[in-house]
Amino acid sequence: MGKFPIAAVLLLILASCGSYRPPSNIDDACAIAEERPAYLRAMRRAEDRWGVPVAVQMATIRQESAFKGNARTPYRWALGIIPMGRASSAVGYAQVLDSTWEDYKRETGNYGANRKNIGDATDFMGWYMDKAYRTAGIPKTDARNQYLAYHDGIRGYMQGSYNSKAWLISVAAKVQTRAVTYDRQLASCGVR
Repeated sequence: MGKFPIAAVLLLILASCGSYRPPSNIDDACAIAEERPAYLRAMRRAEDRWGVPVAVQMATIRQESAFKGNARTPYRWALGIIPMGRASSAVGYAQVLDSTWEDYKRETGNYGANRKNIGDATDFMGWYMDKAYRTAGIPKTDARNQYLAYHDGIRGYMQGSYNSKAWLISVAAKVQTRAVTYDRQLASCGVR
């Protein structure tokens, strides 16, 4: 094989590694939609199927992974030098734990789903938030409380586990504010 085909193959491999790179401006919903139309299509499919607004999905993904498809939780360290594994099994755009992902696949029949795929991640998010609506009565437009249930689990939310976590209540408020901002932005660029 000559130098050109090898270089071309290496370039393709490197380009595919960057496919999980986040959009360049993750604080602007219109910029996200323009740069990554597949993200918007995936979120619209989830909205059509589960009734969770695009802006709520965007705000949650922004918080969970900053739109990095291969996001993982950080490593834990003992004595500051000995790696003890990751903080949790959460992976992908939606930062879904292994056990919750298995529940999703089983309940939806989407056995080939991949947490690093935006379409599967947004469908999961819609499924989970629909479940939070049916189980805990959280409106699908309520990004704050949906996020609290998303983070602490629906049962934890119903038990008020978040009440002892001032940091989480603050983060959930940011998710709500971001959802409102994203919704306004999407309306202003005619995408909503």
